[in-house]
Amino acid sequence: MPSPSEHPLLAAARTELAGGAAAGGLNIAEAAVDRHVNEGRGDRVALRWLGKRGDVVDLRYRDLAALANQFGNALRSLGVGAGDRVFALTGRVPELYQTVLGTLKNRSVLCPLFAAFGPEPIRTRLEKGQGRVLVTTDALYRKKILPIRAALPALEHVISIDLPEDRDGALSFHRLVDRQATSFVGGQTKPDDPALLHFTSGTTGSPKGAVHVHEAVVVHHATARYALGLEPADVFWCTADPGWVTGTSYGIVAPLTCGVTSIVDEAEFEAERWYENLEKQRVSVFYTAPTAIRMLMRAGADLARGRDLSRLRFVASVGEPLNPDAVTWGEQAFGMPIRDNWWQTETGGIMIANVPGMTVRPGSMGKPLPWVEAGIVRRGAHGLEEIREPDVEGELALRPGWPSMFRAYLNEPARYEKCFEAGWYLTGDLAKRDADGYYWFVGRADDVIKTAGHLIGPFEVESTLLSHPAVVEAAVIGKPDPLALNIVKAFVVPRPGYAATDALRDELIGFARKKLGPAVAPREIAFVESVPKTRSGKVMRRLLRARELGLEEGDTSTLEGGPE
Repeated sequence: MPSPSEHPLLAAARTELAGGAAAGGLNIAEAAVDRHVNEGRGDRVALRWLGKRGDVVDLRYRDLAALANQFGNALRSLGVGAGDRVFALTGRVPELYQTVLGTLKNRSVLCPLFAAFGPEPIRTRLEKGQGRVLVTTDALYRKKILPIRAALPALEHVISIDLPEDRDGALSFHRLVDRQATSFVGGQTKPDDPALLHFTSGTTGSPKGAVHVHEAVVVHHATARYALGLEPADVFWCTADPGWVTGTSYGIVAPLTCGVTSIVDEAEFEAERWYENLEKQRVSVFYTAPTAIRMLMRAGADLARGRDLSRLRFVASVGEPLNPDAVTWGEQAFGMPIRDNWWQTETGGIMIANVPGMTVRPGSMGKPLPWVEAGIVRRGAHGLEEIREPDVEGELALRPGWPSMFRAYLNEPARYEKCFEAGWYLTGDLAKRDADGYYWFVGRADDVIKTAGHLIGPFEVESTLLSHPAVVEAAVIGKPDPLALNIVKAFVVPRPGYAATDALRDELIGFARKKLGPAVAPREIAFVESVPKTRSGKVMRRLLRARELGLEEGDTSTLEGGPE
């Protein structure tokens, strides 16, 4: 079978994106910005930045090209070149997008970080990534970097975006960058040159640095068109934090390659503001996360009524499985179902999706994209074998070779090799495929609960609890039990207006037993104010397990949720 990268849709995307590059070359920044300028589309608005205090800034494609050139030249002036790692620790501000594109143009490697990270996860990532440059703010520098900088000998330059003058070991971003030339002469970027370094915590152990190359832009572009339906006239809003892989791949790169106008909101979630953005900015394609959708659900669909959302034609979700009630709630709020899709930090782009025009089956993550060969596998007597029967659970696996596939875990070759077996990339996610080819998420392989001879995926239990009107969030773990090995325990956040009483607990247990059966339903329910999650919205079940076992906070350092 041909390599996935040879599929006609990917081949067409590669040809389109490489049009302005040197023969045989491919650079993400050139494909995302310079190509539009060179082809006469430089006056289109690329980014509309909405400041949290009400400012609005439009950056056209030619503005972005000039700004990226200036940052690339600034890196060169510091002696930072191809392959050197540049870390970004900021919120959604214009300087971040300038940093991202200028770094890629310079053939340096970009590593985004969450501004919400504490000093220790920042230190770990800068140390493992051997970061030479860090772009951040003065407040974040003083609070999170200065205390650990002596432990980071590789970190040569800290550039502060809001510092008017160089001070305390940090360079002023604008003093350094604004005086640089707005043209940039770079060498040829090879498709396999490293471009992006995304750290993902995984289930156990220290964070892994997934390395992606410039050729990943082929999948970014093709999936934005095929899975999200982006067209040049669209106004697109991806709410993902820029520290997460989605915030880079689909918050920055993919919409730019499609020539759309992207909305960038500096402010954090607030339901009224989000609906206002959708209406006033005339958003046509909206890409968000299940946690955000559930927060909108919690605020009530009435907030959407009376808003003119007539331009909105496609809503998609990513980050964790989207429970069926959230899919159908989209009909109330937006007049259309919310379409789930699936991918990982390691895949670099969307692999399985409910694409435009496809019938949505609530709870399913959709079908593999045309160039993706997926399968359900398990270990048998003769090694890894593919499960052909429908509705049988196993590990989701993909045939490798697509352009955005990660090429390494930085400096951890053995860890990388363990991801591949018998011609498959093993995702670590449990799933099943129905008779019509739709894929259904079951849970992480490490999260499966073994109880009294049964294997239970926590997502199924969580989805059932979320379908009860009293529940706004739910997380399920296995609690050690001397007889059953584990029992199913649920942590539930009640919806406003519902009291966390013994009567409600009994009602939820009975509700789950009726829906799932006694073998699968939770035996215990604890009411909590919030469910711990990663920044991308994945439930941190391992942290709940650690708390259940009574581990001290210091014992849970390996349980930290990363930008997955």
